Amino acid sequence: MKVLVTGGSGFLGSHVADALSEENHEVIIFDQKNSPYLRADQTMVVGDILDQELVEQLVKESDAIYHFAGIADIEEASKNPIRTLETNVMGTMVLLEAARKSTLQRFIFSSSIYVYSNRGAFYRTSKKTCEQLIEDYNLQFGLNYTILRFGSLYGPRAAESNAVHQLIKQALETNTMAYKGTGEEIREYIHAKDGAAAAVEMLEPEFENQIIHLTGHERMTTLNMMEMIAEIIGSNVSIN
Repeated sequence: MKVLVTGGSGFLGSHVADALSEENHEVIIFDQKNSPYLRADQTMVVGDILDQELVEQLVKESDAIYHFAGIADIEEASKNPIRTLETNVMGTMVLLEAARKSTLQRFIFSSSIYVYSNRGAFYRTSKKTCEQLIEDYNLQFGLNYTILRFGSLYGPRAAESNAVHQLIKQALETNTMAYKGTGEEIREYIHAKDGAAAAVEMLEPEFENQIIHLTGHERMTTLNMMEMIAEIIGSNVSIN
């Protein structure tokens, strides 16, 4: 299958692109910058998700889309609401419009369990809006989809904004971990490679037009996770 991965240069997108390649799919990565993780058996296209002509060309040539492009940093989204809605919502709209004009078999969207939360601000709002738009395109135009609501991701290639990455870096460099919150916040952590492997399985027919939660097996408080990091590092790491 020929699969377009938008945002495929990023943290989760690059892992999904690799997992797709491992299953012998033909992978085209579409992002604003070249992927540092690009494999020899993958194709790279650099461009803007809002470029309708380019997007239509890429979608027309694809059998499925994994849509990861957009602003994923909650703090950045909170500071830039207009840019967040333009990129995340309008970018998704451009893809959906291209998809309905094509013979696309599946539109797979990366959402978040934050859609249930009262946190996440404009990031959460953008994800909820995109989910509704995707369902509307299914009802109006018969566009088949799968929505993936990911838990809190961690693992290699994580950006500086990733919460687990930040805490591990703090612990290693300063022997301290600082977190803004009570520590009782519940999270369902999932390794990026596990999330990517599960995402590839979603191409199976039984996941068509479904909303799937991809999270860890255990619910943990932020404090429990920080204590685990401190124990693994093995030094007297203070937690604030």
